[in-house]
Amino acid sequence: MPETEAKGPSHGDARAIVEGRHGDPFRVLGLHDIDGHRTLTVFAPGAERVTALSGKATETELSPVNGAPGLFCGRFGRAKSYLLRCSNSDGSWEQDDPYRFGPVLGEIDEYLLGEGTMRRIWQALGAHVIEHEGTHGVHFAVWAPNAQRVSVVGDFNLWDGRRTPMRRRGATGVWEIFVPGLGEGTAYKYDILGHDGHPQPMKADPVGFGSEHPPANASVVRRIDRPHWSDGAWMDNRQAHQNIEAPISVYEVHLGSWRRSEDGGRRLSYLELAEELVDYAHWMGFTHLEFLPISEFPFDGSWGYQPIGLYAPTIRHGLPDEFRALVNAAHAKGLGVILDWVPGHFPTDPHGLGRFDGTALYEHADPKEGFHQDWNTLIYNYGRKEVANYLISNALYWLEEYHVDGLRVDAVASMLYRDYSRKEGEWIPNIHGGRENLEAIALLQNMNVTTYGQVPGIMTVAEESTAFDGVSRPVDKDGLGFGFKWNMGWMNDTLDYMHREPVHRKHHHHQMTFGLHYAFTENYVLPISHDEVVHGKGSMIEKMPGNDWERFANLRAFYAFMWTHPGKKLLFMGCEFAQWREWNHDQSLDWHLCADDLHRGVQWLVRDLNGLMRGTPALHVNDTRPEGFQWLDGGDAANSVFSYVRCGRPGDPRVVVVLNMLPVERTGFRLGLPGGGYWREAINTDAEVYGGANRGNFGGVWAEGVPWHGQDQSALITLPPLAAIVFVEENGR
Repeated sequence: MPETEAKGPSHGDARAIVEGRHGDPFRVLGLHDIDGHRTLTVFAPGAERVTALSGKATETELSPVNGAPGLFCGRFGRAKSYLLRCSNSDGSWEQDDPYRFGPVLGEIDEYLLGEGTMRRIWQALGAHVIEHEGTHGVHFAVWAPNAQRVSVVGDFNLWDGRRTPMRRRGATGVWEIFVPGLGEGTAYKYDILGHDGHPQPMKADPVGFGSEHPPANASVVRRIDRPHWSDGAWMDNRQAHQNIEAPISVYEVHLGSWRRSEDGGRRLSYLELAEELVDYAHWMGFTHLEFLPISEFPFDGSWGYQPIGLYAPTIRHGLPDEFRALVNAAHAKGLGVILDWVPGHFPTDPHGLGRFDGTALYEHADPKEGFHQDWNTLIYNYGRKEVANYLISNALYWLEEYHVDGLRVDAVASMLYRDYSRKEGEWIPNIHGGRENLEAIALLQNMNVTTYGQVPGIMTVAEESTAFDGVSRPVDKDGLGFGFKWNMGWMNDTLDYMHREPVHRKHHHHQMTFGLHYAFTENYVLPISHDEVVHGKGSMIEKMPGNDWERFANLRAFYAFMWTHPGKKLLFMGCEFAQWREWNHDQSLDWHLCADDLHRGVQWLVRDLNGLMRGTPALHVNDTRPEGFQWLDGGDAANSVFSYVRCGRPGDPRVVVVLNMLPVERTGFRLGLPGGGYWREAINTDAEVYGGANRGNFGGVWAEGVPWHGQDQSALITLPPLAAIVFVEENGR
């Protein structure tokens, strides 16, 4: 027998390798001691000759394995490192051998992944550019416990699942491989044989850090291990900007349509947004930016709410480090960044998480638990420890790796209830026979405990549309543990009131006051979000009744009511300058409207309301406490007038707000005041600069000793039609 000939793999192993069916390729390929000889086995499809190069130009020619095209085998020396030279009639090439490398993941990684307690799974799973055993390359790791075989594929191996099958790591169901020579920018997917031996659609990486530009959908190797931050001052002090006493005014933005470039209408990059969007939001006086989901998603029309790449900032605007630059720029201007986060469901696209390893892995198998009828999406199996760990780790990922300041959790109501949008017989009760999704509740509680515990100063916000108790109550007091909750009831009631013709408003007066009955039961955010200006609902200005002037007056009055009402504020882009048309995710906002006096007037009003709210403790300190609000007169339905007091800490100047929601000017209107002295007219929505007629009180009023509205002091004021006036106590108490 020639020196290089060796006993090769068994016929069964050889056929399984060549046919791409072998579930343990590292047992066959690479270097092994067989019958006392060090034997090298290599699979190189298309090669007619393979030589192993090692040491000082030492060459060992390998022999073809009979009946197994592309499989070569031969005795090998003691060298641990080698390079393969392959050739055929078309030429020759050299390649390194992934099967000469040992594992990257350790026993602790396996244990924590299997237990579902690895808080930062992205440090183990996904694709990482590393140096391993002295060689540069990429380490791939993916969870697919029921697969018979998993391979990583890409241009580097002709997308051939036979060429780079991975190593299975014990009972955890994790597969890994180190592929030498690869680097950042490599496109890849996972080629999987399911539990039944049938091939699955090629899958994107569930923990991939990058993606191709849609409609292409492969994952892309991206480095996230070299951040460049200069936001230490913000990070050290952000708790002061995000607690229940802080002034919070959120500008909600869809990055793809906030503004388009002038050279063809392309989307702005993260770097362009870091200048244009950040500067604008800062000029407008907002405290936070909130981005509709930026986790990679295949369909533009989902606005990001059907994500597949939960760990990948969408490539539509640039690379991960460029998204970091956007966050860094926001922090430099004193703006917090909130991301919409979607743990409620995921799309059925073949390259996504659905039946990832041939089984219902991330989702429930039973459609009564695992399929959203409203959205044709799949529901995570929150009770599976690995899935819960995947989601909670993802929340932590954005907060830690990208310095994001908060997460707004989408569609919480759909998670909390097993019968959400389902008819009788279409849902499965919990173990107690109830409708609450106990596993989803536990996930949300764990997410909040983990994120607040691990990342100082962050905030979480729930979009929750029901009366579920304790959404923003701490977990140790049987709450869900969110920092804040969107007040959907307030939004629905007030918008319903505002769209009515003024003559009918007296019959619906309670819709503007009802929110105060429960305003302090949760830590509320008052949201005028993207959902209110799409799908035929009309823009904010279109919702208002009357002629154009009346519409703008109505909208200005409503914004003043919103900004002076208890609760933090959120406004969707375009609403701040009264865009006429509904939001369209495929085109820029209508910025040209800001040249018009009425539209610019609304914009400046929002800017001034932000400034007043931020600089006036009475308008934010007690947003979540009943001592921060007092009605002067909440029952004047006949005149559609509302008046109230906002209070901060003892000694802070108080604020009095009065709204006239009829198109009737009221002169000589007596308004009760909670203190004497001078009351400055800080905001008058009828001011000419806002597009009004300049009817008002010449900058302020003096209180006189005439009891009114239950107060010892009062003043006669002019109350313009369809207007709000905000008075601030000048001389303190």
